[in-house]
Amino acid sequence: MIIKTTVETEKITLPPLRIHGFPAWVHEPFWLFDNALALKAHTGYKEAKAGSEEAAVILISEISLDFIVKIKDKFPVDAIFVAPHAREATGDNAIPQVLAVASALAADGEVDTDIVQITRVFHTGADPMERMILRPEFDGIVTDGAHYVLVDDVTNMGCTLAELSNYIQCAGGIVVAVIVLVNAGRSKHFHPADNVINKIEKRFGNEIREIFGIVPAAFTANEANYLIGFRSTDEIRNRIAKARKETNLRLCSKGIKRQD
Repeated sequence: MIIKTTVETEKITLPPLRIHGFPAWVHEPFWLFDNALALKAHTGYKEAKAGSEEAAVILISEISLDFIVKIKDKFPVDAIFVAPHAREATGDNAIPQVLAVASALAADGEVDTDIVQITRVFHTGADPMERMILRPEFDGIVTDGAHYVLVDDVTNMGCTLAELSNYIQCAGGIVVAVIVLVNAGRSKHFHPADNVINKIEKRFGNEIREIFGIVPAAFTANEANYLIGFRSTDEIRNRIAKARKETNLRLCSKGIKRQD
């Protein structure tokens, strides 16, 4: 008798393969806080998170202006600051884009408004496996050879920033730095240890690439450290099946219906 799991029989369309990790010189982001408590405590946080640019401007100016000024000389003079944002920004988190604008103004750089996130991944409140399987996709023109600084409000696993970095590098752009307000991951740097990647490749083989659509060397440190806790690909697939159910329940509780 042959038994097939739901994950094995389910048809899943993955985003394009992530082949680039963060460049060697982007070891870790510039960040202000280790956790999101101070960010969420700001009176304008909920409005800014819900898409209010005015609230985001006040939030950025009140909690991060000194931080932005302190790091403004760390970037090339021709740097382009880009944040993950949807084509239609109404209702989406306004903090990353406002932070990108403020950083560009301080550093005499440019702000990219062409690169957009074309899929919603609903990472807020998601656990590590949910974040890994809900991979964002991007679209828009990347200037070949240009220097890009990636900007976001919060990073946990580094998944979204890793996908944006891959997109830019695949199109010929050069990722030179990352700015976040909150670096909430267990590992504060991006690059996984070589021995962890070697263990992942030895334990899971090519299946790990097929499951996630990510080349092992392109995993972030937090992604790799999470995966090494699994003993087999069957265990990973079972956890993915559970994560998909958890995602649907989490979004349904918020009145959100995913468009798969």
